[in-house]
Amino acid sequence: MANSTMAKLAEVGTSAWLDDLSRQRLSSGDLKNLIEDLHVVGVTTNPAIFSSAMTSGEDYDPQLAELTAAGASPAEAVFSMAIDDVRDACEVFASVYEDSEGLDGRVSIEVDPRYADDYEATIAQARELWQRVGKSNAMIKIPATDASLPAVSDALAEGISVNVTLIFSVERYQQVIEAFMDGIDRAKDNGLDLENIHSVASLFVSRVDTEVDKRLEAIGSDDALALRGKAGLANARAAYAKFEEAFASQNIRWAQLENKGANPQRLLWASTGVKNPEYPATMYVTELAAPLTVNTMPEKTLRAAAAFEGEVVDAVSGQGANAQDTLEALEVVGIDIADVIDVLEREGVEKFVDSWNSLLSSIEERMQQLKSQ
Repeated sequence: MANSTMAKLAEVGTSAWLDDLSRQRLSSGDLKNLIEDLHVVGVTTNPAIFSSAMTSGEDYDPQLAELTAAGASPAEAVFSMAIDDVRDACEVFASVYEDSEGLDGRVSIEVDPRYADDYEATIAQARELWQRVGKSNAMIKIPATDASLPAVSDALAEGISVNVTLIFSVERYQQVIEAFMDGIDRAKDNGLDLENIHSVASLFVSRVDTEVDKRLEAIGSDDALALRGKAGLANARAAYAKFEEAFASQNIRWAQLENKGANPQRLLWASTGVKNPEYPATMYVTELAAPLTVNTMPEKTLRAAAAFEGEVVDAVSGQGANAQDTLEALEVVGIDIADVIDVLEREGVEKFVDSWNSLLSSIEERMQQLKSQ
């Protein structure tokens, strides 16, 4: 029987996705149990997740030995193993996908983060991953960088479902909406069935508070300290106000696409595990419950949310003005929001590249060991 708190979250309109995947979760039945017990209806992955999965234990050794014998490079080996995991997870979520008519049951796999500033490499790999996974409930993660946003549009125009990742600001989110609209418009012109194309826009939450709180503490005034822990939620709620505006029936451009069967691009709350232990563990879950959203959680946050005993209600709809007031208050005490976003966008890509390079190094070392056995 599904957890009642998670069921309430779903009733509000927030889909719970797990921010983790490993072969062990698949082979042990753990992922299936999370679907049944905690109302998990999707999965997201990233380079850091696969780095942790593939360098722990021996679950990947048999396949890695085969790939090594076949002459695969470390990058080819990593993607082959990741693609198999994502394909298998898509099968685990097949019934969720069918029951939700394609809304959920989604499993995301990310393009090589080293391609974030290379449009050609990004779109080429997005196409390759979509073809190799070969599951309609997969999603290809493409970063919301200046270079990769055109790849978002192109992928959608070709019928590829896309998870646009590494969004930190409302301004960048607006660019993502435009890329989505352009891609779906072109998909319509290409004669594709728009009902089969889905997308989410992944806005990172806790990292905003981590960066802003550090600066507020450096300022040190009472007014500044009183704003700790408020930036992430305000930024997310301000973005949701743009979502409400963009995907309203009053928006003629969207209404025309919706009439052709297009699905709205849902906002996905990413980085929802609290970094500050003084904050409630469910802060970025219960405080961001809202219609047509996704919350992708590490297991620790997922279980904290399941144990939550308070009321679960829509905490976001209609909060745009209040959110804007909070963002303006942050500027007043000395927080340069634009600079915060610049730092987070740069670090976001760098962190994934670092995780990727670390993974490739570990896999290469393991492949060398396997060759000598």
